[in-house]
Amino acid sequence: MPSLRTKSISTKVTDEEYAQMEALAGGQTISEWARDVLLRAAKPNATEHTVLAEVLALRTILLNALYKLAQKEALTGEEMQRLIERADQDKSRKAQERLAAVAIGGES
Repeated sequence: MPSLRTKSISTKVTDEEYAQMEALAGGQTISEWARDVLLRAAKPNATEHTVLAEVLALRTILLNALYKLAQKEALTGEEMQRLIERADQDKSRKAQERLAAVAIGGES
């Protein structure tokens, strides 16, 4: 037996905003459309998380390598491997932090 929906969320909108939402809802009621949109927004997007994690890892590697080269220091294969491993260890956590900050309206 499905769970009963017993809680409510509401908001006020302008006439223009209402018309926009009505158009976006299509054949659904605005209430059902809004519920679907809110539930999708509340779930983490695995693709966004993965792409952001990889970009952040690449950024970490690149910035560390460029800093070392700017200091006119050689970057050995072993050092590069350590940079990669460190970036890989932190990438998921950093991506989650960035996505959470965006979700609550904070800076990333």
